[in-house]
Formats: sequence, C-alpha cells, structure tokens
Amino acid sequence: MQQRLALFDLDGTLVDRQAAYSEAVAGLCRAHGFDPSVEQWLLAQLADRANPSDFAQLRTVFHLDEPATELWQEYVDLIAAAVTCRPEVLEGLAELRAAAWTIGIATNGSADTQRAKITATGIVELVDGVAVSGDLDVRKPNRRLFEAAAAQCGLDLSIGGWMIGDNPSADIGGGHQAGLRTIWLRGLPWPDGLPAAHHTVDDVTDAINILLNENPE
Repeated sequence: MQQRLALFDLDGTLVDRQAAYSEAVAGLCRAHGFDPSVEQWLLAQLADRANPSDFAQLRTVFHLDEPATELWQEYVDLIAAAVTCRPEVLEGLAELRAAAWTIGIATNGSADTQRAKITATGIVELVDGVAVSGDLDVRKPNRRLFEAAAAQCGLDLSIGGWMIGDNPSADIGGGHQAGLRTIWLRGLPWPDGLPAAHHTVDDVTDAINILLNENPE
C-alpha cells in the first residue's frame, strides 16, 4: 500500500489558540499586577503570533522590572496550561494513525509555544513529525516548511499527500504550491485569485473523516 501523508496546521485547526492566548495574557497580567494597558498591549501584539522579542519590547515600553526572558517563559507555560484540543480531534488523529496514515504538523510560530501546545494537549503522541517555523526561520506558505514537515515524518513530498488548515494563503495556497491536496477549515476571508481547496469543511473532524474515507491507491 502506498504511504499516505496528512499534514495539519496547529493553531485554529487542531487547537484553539485564540482562547488560550487570551487566558495566558490575562493570567500573566494578574500574576504581576500589571495595569490593564499592559494587557491590552499584549493582546494586540500577540494576536497573530508571539515571540520572545515581544516581551523585550513590552519591558521597554512599560518600564517593567521583570526580565523579558522570565516573562516569555511564564507566557509559554501559561499558554501550555490553557490550550485545548477537543477529545474528538485527538480520537480522529488516533483513527488516522490506526488506518496507516502518516501524520505531520506544519505550523508557523515560535518553537517554544508551538511545541509546548503540542505536548500539553497530547497531540505529540499522535503525530509522526513536527515542523515549526521558529525552528527553521521560514514560514508557510514557503514550500520548505512543508518539505521539513514531511521529512520529520520520514517521507518526501514527492509521494503527495494532504494539507489541512484554516489559513487560506499559508495552508491552502502553500499546500497547493507544495503539490499537496488541501482541505480548508472555513472561517478566514478567502483572498481573490487563490485556487480553491479540494474540500471545504467547518470542523477538522470533518477533514479527518474525508481522509478516513479516501480509498488507498
């Protein structure tokens, strides 16, 4: 049987980043007694992504005494504690593994936060490889991140496969460019001129079911 590869995005696909990052920021500010202005600044700054440099900037902007490295590590620990992956999603990944699918994660973000989320949710036990942009200094939709994810799974993009994600440009556009079939979790606006995904779903469990029902070649 031909090997079958499924690459998943992390944030907004397998896990709920928005709720986790809001809870982590609130917890950090409570722990240090920061003013509401600090919380609002962090929520805006970290809305799309979070990096250690954000906390160095935070310390400078608000003249904080706490070392930036300590604030960053606290944030990483708090987001790991707050992030969730629904049981049905974990069960779906386990079913894919049982059906002989090779599963990888291709995610943009810092290595610290992304790997903390993958470990805290138990996803790490259900995937064969993980590629994080923060480790590689390259972000989706760059083909190199998809190549790295496949390589971490012990495979090559030449075998084909699927990319599943919520970001039209990064996940679906990038997946197309990498030669993968794609499944889009609808939500974010679809850019003009971007090729359509092969499937569009409302939930990642629907995407998993599509893969489970695919006839192996």
